[in-house]
Amino acid sequence: MTDLGELARLPLACLLRELPHKLDHIVADDVPVARPRELHPAFYGCFDWHSAVHGHWMLARLGRTELFDQTLTPENIAVEVAYLRGRPHFERTYGWAWALKLATELRGTRWEAAVRPLAELIRALYRDFLPKQTYPIRAGTHANTAFGLVFALEHARAAGDAALEALIVERAVTYFGGDRDAPVAWEPGGDDFLSPALVEARLMERVLPPERFAPWLAGFLPRGFALAPALVGDRSDPKLAHLDGLNLSRAWCLRALGMVAEADVHLHEGLQHVATGDYAGEHWLATFAVLAVMGE
Repeated sequence: MTDLGELARLPLACLLRELPHKLDHIVADDVPVARPRELHPAFYGCFDWHSAVHGHWMLARLGRTELFDQTLTPENIAVEVAYLRGRPHFERTYGWAWALKLATELRGTRWEAAVRPLAELIRALYRDFLPKQTYPIRAGTHANTAFGLVFALEHARAAGDAALEALIVERAVTYFGGDRDAPVAWEPGGDDFLSPALVEARLMERVLPPERFAPWLAGFLPRGFALAPALVGDRSDPKLAHLDGLNLSRAWCLRALGMVAEADVHLHEGLQHVATGDYAGEHWLATFAVLAVMGE
C-alpha cells in the first residue's frame, strides 16, 4: 500500500472505536475505573491514547479532518488536560511528543485553539521533567528519549517557546553529544519500532548545525554499516508487529540522514505490511508510513 489517501482509512476506522483499548491508568482508590471514552473523550480510540493522538496527526497532515469536530472539542480537551494534570507521568514522553506534533500540525486551523491548553500543559511538563532526567532512555520503544525530543523541539520552534527549545537543545547535547560508535549491529531488539541509533541521529541532525553534525555523525555511526529490514514472525502479536513499524521509522530516519537507497529498501518492506487485516498493526502503522513517505 503506497497511496496515502488509502492509508487514511485506517485511523478513520479506529478514532471512534473504543474497544479493544489498552488503558495506561493507575488505580489509586476504590472508585470504579471509568470507560476509556469517559477518561479520554478526545483520544479513546485506536487501542491506546498515543495511537489515537498520532492518528489525529496523520489525518490532519492528509487533510482528512472530518471526525475532528467530534473529538477535538474544547470540552473533550479540557477532560484530557485535567487527566494529565493529575497524572503528570502519563504518556511521558512518547504520547507528549505526539500531542505536540498534533498541535503543531493544527496551527492555523479551527482546532488550534481547542488543543492549545493540552500543548501548553505538555510544554510545561517537559520544562519540569527534562532537568530532572539525568540519563537518556535508549530503548527502541515508547520510552526512547531522543524520539520524544524530536517532535517537542519541532513544536517549541513553531510555537516560539524559546525556553523549551533551549532546554531541549541543551539536554540533547548533554545526553548524546559525546556518543561514539553506536552499537548498530545489536539492533533490532525483539519488539523495537524505533532504531535507538538512527532516531538519536535524527534528533542530533535537528539540534546541531551542519558543520558540527557531520563530524558527530561520522563518529557515531560505524563506517559502512548496513541494516537489513526487520522480519516479523507473527503480525497478530502486538509486540512482534512493532518490527513492521521499525522498518518505517528507519526509513524516516535514513532519508533525513541522506541515506536514500537504504531508506527506500526499508520503506518498500514496511509499506507491504501496513494494512494486514489485523488490528495489532493497523491501529498505528499508517502513521509511521506517512512519516516515512512524507519525510516529516
